[in-house]
Amino acid sequence: MKLTKRQESILIGSVLGDTFLQKTGSRNARIRFEHGERQKDYLIWKGKQFPRLFQGKPSYLQRIHPITKKLYSYWRWQSNTSPDIGKWRKIFYPESKKKIPDNIADLLTEPISLAVWYMDDGYFYPRDKSSYIYLGRVLEDEAKLLQDGLIRNFGLKAKVYDKKKKGFALFFGVNETKTLQKVIKPFIISSMQYKLLENHTSLTP
Repeated sequence: MKLTKRQESILIGSVLGDTFLQKTGSRNARIRFEHGERQKDYLIWKGKQFPRLFQGKPSYLQRIHPITKKLYSYWRWQSNTSPDIGKWRKIFYPESKKKIPDNIADLLTEPISLAVWYMDDGYFYPRDKSSYIYLGRVLEDEAKLLQDGLIRNFGLKAKVYDKKKKGFALFFGVNETKTLQKVIKPFIISSMQYKLLENHTSLTP
């Protein structure tokens, strides 16, 4: 099964965020979506973007958080296996470990990719009217590749911040947040609208 351009764009944004591509053979892989209990609608929306890959229903799971030791409830939905997903796994997991590819600027070109990435790992701070996209455990050089891609493709001048225990993040000041949200707004689903500036009416001009 060949992914459409839109599906590829959604997949790129997802893999930059919380999605895992699981190897299932020498050529094949599957998509694994996992989101917290409150983000079930978002997980279902993601799966429905790949109707030939995602069948059945997501599973409700619980586990103990390894650091906080608190019980964590979440939803998981795994796709069927596909060689096309296997191709994308080789791009983002070249040695079985997630890596931001050197050509990410050539991949992260569509607004919907940026929107999905933001819905996964983006945070809006109403007090400061600023935003972050948290990158997790990537190298600083990888963070800068993403920074360069945003400048080249969207004119977004994010700053790379070292959040220590949280890893690196991309920071968007007030003006950059407005630009970012203008780009991604058409693709933000209803259950994730709380991440948009305009929904904090007491702070808008």
